[in-house]
Amino acid sequence: MTKPKTARRLLSVTMLTGALVAGGTASASAEAAPATASASVGSLDVEVGDEHVVTGDLAPCDVDGPLTAKARGGFIGDFARFAGGDSSCGRTGAVAVGEASGRRFETTVLKQFGGPVIGVRMFKAKCSTTKDGSLGYIEFGDVSGFTLPENVPQNYRLTIAGEKGGAALASLTVNETVTPTPADGSLVTHMLHIKLFPQGGGPAKGDIYLGTARCDPYGKKKPA
Repeated sequence: MTKPKTARRLLSVTMLTGALVAGGTASASAEAAPATASASVGSLDVEVGDEHVVTGDLAPCDVDGPLTAKARGGFIGDFARFAGGDSSCGRTGAVAVGEASGRRFETTVLKQFGGPVIGVRMFKAKCSTTKDGSLGYIEFGDVSGFTLPENVPQNYRLTIAGEKGGAALASLTVNETVTPTPADGSLVTHMLHIKLFPQGGGPAKGDIYLGTARCDPYGKKKPA
């Protein structure tokens, strides 16, 4: 029997020398809101023909509550299934942490268009705040339906090509890291982001996210 490959772990970082406060640049102060973090096992918003499935965040947690959550798993419409997952968030002093993990994800949404069944044996996303920014971390096990290099860089993107050179069926971004412009020290990391027919106009549309974690060292921003 072939042993499963060792899970791969990847780190992303967003740092800032000064916090953005009330629309301007300043150092963090005693009046700044406490650091925040949240996480979820993932989410799905997919539309194919007359079927539209929207899950919202699966098993979401937040440092302001709920601190933990679980998803039992099972089928999600006719598009995907997974074996469950959980999330955990909390603060230790000034540091906020959010993490979520899931198991045995599989989606067949591309199969009817001649594409592969995409699977991930296990996955995790985690983030934590620092005094100057945020750290993002992902972990995943064996994947199927696509191929990754030995060393996966941040925001590694690949395309699932259509039949006979047709429009791309999907784009996959592994270790996706989203930061605002201008940078404010916050970070959102996704273990995997699947975007269907990214060029638009295809027979399906939508997004699937696996493992999401969000961190902000300076807390929730007040409206300007």
